[in-house]
Amino acid sequence: MQLGMVTYNIAAGWDIPTIIERCHQVGMAAVELRTTHRHGVEPDTSKTRREEVRKQFANAGIVLWGLGSVCEYHSPDPAVVAQNIELTKRFVDLAHDVGAKGVKVRPNALPQEVEERKTLEQIGNALRVCGEAAARMGVEIWLEVHGRGTSHPPHIRTIMDVANHPNVGVTWNCNHPHDLKDGSVKPYFESLRDRIWSVHINELTNPYPWPELLQLLNKTGYDRYALIEIQAMKSAHDEDAVRFLKYYRTLWEAWSM
Repeated sequence: MQLGMVTYNIAAGWDIPTIIERCHQVGMAAVELRTTHRHGVEPDTSKTRREEVRKQFANAGIVLWGLGSVCEYHSPDPAVVAQNIELTKRFVDLAHDVGAKGVKVRPNALPQEVEERKTLEQIGNALRVCGEAAARMGVEIWLEVHGRGTSHPPHIRTIMDVANHPNVGVTWNCNHPHDLKDGSVKPYFESLRDRIWSVHINELTNPYPWPELLQLLNKTGYDRYALIEIQAMKSAHDEDAVRFLKYYRTLWEAWSM
């Protein structure tokens, strides 16, 4: 397992050269580029620019791990779901062109007017369609453990079982207290272990059982990336963000042992 970063939110204002420079300064191996940020890597990015982005990361030795979309499939309106599926396919094409491993998507709610199981199945069925498109491009789809009601890990397990596609997995999102059962992250972690393909880690000062999670990831052979996803620094000085991230890395290393 190696440390990386999501540009949401601490790096939202950084362009790609700055992101790469900060990764080298801190010792982060990979990046997930969140949509709408200054880096400007979006589905409408030109083919020429896509190739430039791919080369920027490859030449720098930093892994462009994923693209963080906000595509979601829980809406009761079939037209909205269809739009999100098509947007996901565009992100898949983008990921292929810039050399990213996967596209992060999310569930965001359980609509109160719809039976719970129906929504979970709808999300799973949409993910299967997205997974088929991703497989053709050599890309993965990562469903973030996210959203009101949908962040409950057993619901994510149901969605994964419905999707049932080899290119569809999970981004573990470190949601406190939703990930915990009797104070431990292990039961729900184990229920999704076979599909955890990416991990977001957030504020290490919150009461989440960080040492337990990080040690579980190592003990179970997780060999991908733990991506820092934290709020932007209030300081206007970029060197403060670098200094903070170095402290973050030190604590992550200590708890991962």
